[in-house]
Parts: sequence; structure tokens; C-alpha cells
Amino acid sequence: MIKKEITIELAKGLEARPVAVFVQTASQYESQIIVEYREKRVNAKSIMGMMSLGIAQGEKVVVAADGPDEAEAIAGVQKYLTSRE
Repeated sequence: MIKKEITIELAKGLEARPVAVFVQTASQYESQIIVEYREKRVNAKSIMGMMSLGIAQGEKVVVAADGPDEAEAIAGVQKYLTSRE
């Protein structure tokens, strides 16, 4: 298992469209991916779970990946969350 703290740099944070793209990105990986924000932990591959977090630009999350492609999963998720779309 790999864990990494990531600062959200998306211009609008994780609202509807960015969440959909994020879930598509996370779903490309075989590993289980969990996003931790404040006291919540959700499956990164769940649109409803991710929408429930309401994460704004500049907020920090911890992303954990566990599985055969965990390093690639963390890198891919970080690349998206730190883009300035």
C-alpha cells in the first residue's frame, strides 16, 4: 500500500465534471484507490462517494492505493488532481 498527500489544484476543485474525470482516471487502475478527506474515506472509483466529499481547490487529501499497479495509480491520480484544468 502506498499513501500520498496531494493538494487539489483543479481550478474548480472536485465538482461534478472534474469528479467524473477523476473517477474515470482512477478506474483505469486495477488497484483499490481510497481518498481520505477530513474524517471521510471513499472509494476513488465511486462518483457518488467522491461527490460527497465536496473538495475545493487548495484542499489537501490523502490518496491510498493498494494493488499490483499502486505506484502507477498514485502517479496517475496525482497528475490529474494537480492539473490546472
